Amino acid sequence: MNKYLLSLTVIGMVALGLAACGNNAKLPLSDGIGASPVLPPPAQSVLPTVAIALVDGWGEGERPVAAPGLTVGAYARGLDHPRWMHVLPNGDVLVAETNKPPHPAGGLRAYAEKQVMALAGAGVPSADRITLLRDADGDGLAEQRHILIDGLTSPFGMALVDGSLYVANTDALMRFDYTPGETRIETPGERIVDLPAAGTNRHWTKGLVAGPDGTLYIAVGSDSDHAEKGLAAEEGRAMIHALDPGATALRPFGTGLRNPVGMDFEPVTGALWTAVNERDELGGDLVPDYMTSVREGGFYGWPWSYYGQNVDPRVTPARPDKVAAALVPDYALGAHTASLGLTFAPGARLGERFAQGAFIGQHGSWNRKPRSGYRVIFVPFDEGKPAGDPVDVLTGFLQEGRAKGRPVGVAIAQDGALLVADDVGNTIWRVSAQ
Repeated sequence: MNKYLLSLTVIGMVALGLAACGNNAKLPLSDGIGASPVLPPPAQSVLPTVAIALVDGWGEGERPVAAPGLTVGAYARGLDHPRWMHVLPNGDVLVAETNKPPHPAGGLRAYAEKQVMALAGAGVPSADRITLLRDADGDGLAEQRHILIDGLTSPFGMALVDGSLYVANTDALMRFDYTPGETRIETPGERIVDLPAAGTNRHWTKGLVAGPDGTLYIAVGSDSDHAEKGLAAEEGRAMIHALDPGATALRPFGTGLRNPVGMDFEPVTGALWTAVNERDELGGDLVPDYMTSVREGGFYGWPWSYYGQNVDPRVTPARPDKVAAALVPDYALGAHTASLGLTFAPGARLGERFAQGAFIGQHGSWNRKPRSGYRVIFVPFDEGKPAGDPVDVLTGFLQEGRAKGRPVGVAIAQDGALLVADDVGNTIWRVSAQ
């Protein structure tokens, strides 16, 4: 795209209010990371910051940069916008090749949104399939690739429970009969329960994880930044739902979570944790994305407050009662980092440094100067709680202001390596001990 068209796109994006943006950052990113982040006053601006990292992609022989003591290589290349993964008991890796469904309405807004996604490397149509990758000889490369299920609707989360493979489409939870080892599912899936997908379906991904008792937890993001479309548009959104074994209706588990994505169970306490993308348009230093344990019945503030009881002045009508009830998240991950992937370390064989804690895939900002995210980090834990500063695991996705790739989902392979889904790099990276 030439500079003229790029300028038109950015101007149109700002005019239409499509950018989730804020003023330039004034504080170091590290101030917005940790158990006690520095939260400056909110800064609203008529003209927001737009800092999209245009995508170059990986050249021949290029790869991200692994932390000292680790090495990285391609587990599988040439995928179609891989965003999420699920490792099966036999070691096969399921990958959701997926993207946002088409905008439900046409017109200039839909066109501008499409151009923004294209600039960020996310403008490809959704492949709408689950692909099975198999490393048959144990050399760290997936020699076999099979389309396990196609014809889905922007699939994302996956979970295997008692012979049933559950797939969270953007609009419904689906169930398929499945035995690990099979490379194709031909039978139609069963639609278990509908999921919110009306409106613009802004946060379209539906995270999914299974608890030890077979309960399914489904993460659903908001349809707006701060409920500017009205609360009626957010029915069933900005929360984690639970679906009990044998049940046919969802129940709220944790609410007030703007856009929860990755979920996993902390191995010491057994608590459910999630990575949450927070709101925008309050400045480059607000609001930090975060990871938190999720209490059953807990409320985490959205849209009335952020990071506990910090009031969002834009939300009307005010609800002091809701603000007073808001829980403080456990650990801030930095403003606008787009922290999506989350997996805990048990099973990883990356050395003592990465033995206890959580890996986080940070997709990267497009509305902050300087940019944030574009890396995979590790947050050390002790006795079930974060215990220290994050450690870079995989960097090099952002070079000279342009993106080579963007990390999303993270998962622990059967052999203990860390797998990272790079959606615009169309690659699954494998990180292992040297």
